[in-house]
Amino acid sequence: MTRLRCAILDDYQNVALDLADWGVLGDRIDITVFDEPFTSEDHTAAALQGFEIICAMRERTPFPKALFDALPALKLLITSGARNAAIDLDAAKAHDVVVCGTAMVGNPTVGIAIGLMLELTRKIGFENARMKAGAPWQVTVGEDVGGKTLGIIGLGKLGSQVAAVGRALGMKTIAWSSNLTPEACENAGVTYATKEELFANADIISIHVVLSDRSRGLVSREDLARMKPTAYLINTARGPIVDEAALLEALQQRKIAGAGLDTYSHEPLPLDSPLRKLDNVVITPHLGYVTAENYRRIFSDTIEGIEGWLKGEPVRRMG
Repeated sequence: MTRLRCAILDDYQNVALDLADWGVLGDRIDITVFDEPFTSEDHTAAALQGFEIICAMRERTPFPKALFDALPALKLLITSGARNAAIDLDAAKAHDVVVCGTAMVGNPTVGIAIGLMLELTRKIGFENARMKAGAPWQVTVGEDVGGKTLGIIGLGKLGSQVAAVGRALGMKTIAWSSNLTPEACENAGVTYATKEELFANADIISIHVVLSDRSRGLVSREDLARMKPTAYLINTARGPIVDEAALLEALQQRKIAGAGLDTYSHEPLPLDSPLRKLDNVVITPHLGYVTAENYRRIFSDTIEGIEGWLKGEPVRRMG
């Protein structure tokens, strides 16, 4: 039996082979793990030549039409999650590539959103770094989130949970999205606001909408200009939802108090990005879905997806 070549992409922590039982696939596939990002589309195409199966982690490696054109051996592409905006599904279909997804466990992004909020207001990590560097004692004066207004953009599963944590912390919660209704807000225990009201009144704004053509640039320069100079913006959704140039300007000119960012317009975040140097920004390297529990489910489902395809019975097929 001819062994198929399988690539596991963007396994930055080198944990994919440890968090699931790849041995169930027996001697049917040869696995190659790529633990660093590709530097360009040409680099991706060259590295993945000859692989029949590719396992992608979210949108870390895009799969546009040109990449499908460059990978004639590719037959199965499995992505973590139930959707992946970085995969051209029409191109996959045209090249007879089966695309499948996986389930995900819980909502680990909620913890990142709240963590960024607390770091911005209480400077926990900042003071921790100072003490470990030899600083004698405290220098910051924190802010209590209790009594502040938390503005949620997108009141789906993630947004609703962030709102619930906010209420538990004593925050007033308001929400808006293009399809959100006052009735849906009432059912979730959240106050409905217009977009203009949310940006003008919220002390902390947290974004929880899916990136699409409609949401790209959803948070505009005009929206940022409505924010209080004491307000913070949290983005754990996707970078392009926010006008990043306008946000950078607002932060550099201290038009808003700060931002907590887990996602960016270009990932990995370039080493020369000004965001890395601002003292009113907390940045993390897209950790929203990166938990051991979630990865175990993702890689187990990936294996199940490969087994199903080998049997001619693809599971969780996309497109």
